[in-house]
Amino acid sequence: MVALFVLMPTAAGTTKVNATRAKKTVQTDREYWAVQAYKMAQPILENMAKGELQKNMVTEFSPSFDKRNRKVVYMEAFGRLMAGIAPWLALPDSVSGGSPADIKEVEMRRQLREWALAAYRNAVDPQSPDYLCWGVSGQNLVDAAYIAESFVRAYDVLWVPLDPTTKERYISEFQKLRSIDPPYTNWLLFSSTIESFIAKANGRRGYDEYRVHSAIRKVEEWYVGDGWYADGPTFAFDYYSSYVFHAMYLETLQNMLDAKANTRLDFQKYYDRALKRAQKYSIILERFISPEGTFPVFGRSIPYRLAALQPLALMAWYDKLPAELSKGQVRAALTKVMHRMFSEGQSQYNDAGYLTIGFCGQQPDVADWYTNNGSLYMTSLCFMPLGLPATHPFWSDQAEPWTQVRAWGGQPFPKDHRWADDIVTKDKW
Repeated sequence: MVALFVLMPTAAGTTKVNATRAKKTVQTDREYWAVQAYKMAQPILENMAKGELQKNMVTEFSPSFDKRNRKVVYMEAFGRLMAGIAPWLALPDSVSGGSPADIKEVEMRRQLREWALAAYRNAVDPQSPDYLCWGVSGQNLVDAAYIAESFVRAYDVLWVPLDPTTKERYISEFQKLRSIDPPYTNWLLFSSTIESFIAKANGRRGYDEYRVHSAIRKVEEWYVGDGWYADGPTFAFDYYSSYVFHAMYLETLQNMLDAKANTRLDFQKYYDRALKRAQKYSIILERFISPEGTFPVFGRSIPYRLAALQPLALMAWYDKLPAELSKGQVRAALTKVMHRMFSEGQSQYNDAGYLTIGFCGQQPDVADWYTNNGSLYMTSLCFMPLGLPATHPFWSDQAEPWTQVRAWGGQPFPKDHRWADDIVTKDKW
């Protein structure tokens, strides 16, 4: 049994790592997550805060990369990274207990936030060497949506403090992207995320209601059941329900609620139904995690790594995990995957500290035609539970064996079953 539950709990929220015969070092799960998040973020944000990311980033492109402007790599890296670490940066800088680990985390978070705010300004300042390549490629729509998503996830800390000129520049750049016609796929949610953010941030002024409504209606048409969405009219067995659908659909709906938009759609009912679907999908994702901390590798965009588990991380951060999943088992499962990916497998970084193309190590042949190493910062989406304070039960509850540990270890475990929608939506007029 011990061999199956390799991440043995030592105390609430702690795990034994780096064990040797002579000495065992104890590191809390949260400490480990924070160190990994900082390691991933530091090269991007420190350089971009100085206006030196495009000068210093060691880039890498798929062997089959298409003919788009290669400067998209910087926008992809920045937007996707910020979407993942924004909840963590939104935490206040108070130190609970004042332990060395608490102080270290606050220092890391404060430094990243300082760099991030400077990077946000540079991203839309035409005079900055790190002005992003807004509008040069259809790809810009994707990563502008992740930037908007980062503002949504830390609105009071990352959006509100920006100066008026920078805010105006973002709204302007976002609106210019309407010239991009999104493919008939998950890309509709990139448009709706941007437009609904404009509605939230701009007092319902200047947003395109049709782009929000059409995305919502299509996502509903593409729902196939048990938490899965088809990526367009035809179902594809891949992780795009993880990478895009659940998070950006919920955030589009929440933005419209926050904006107090009164339209034909009952956004609250849509949100409540989408949340239940995300909870069901989270149950599936948790069951994907093996006792060894691996999960199935299938479909396109697999170099996004831990982004495949985004909805599980999102439900944990929202504190909306379904009753079938305890906080202790989800934390233990995600921590085991993180160790397997970043500590026990091949190196995920190049010599300059930037992510390298692959799934578990440098594996360039798994790249798709649109993959570059900026794309890979989607993996940061798994860090969202860091947005919960250290005292939250997600971090303080005892680690527990997750479903596959129980199932393969001869322990009792819950049966799975089909979930059906129980909320009906009709246009209000």
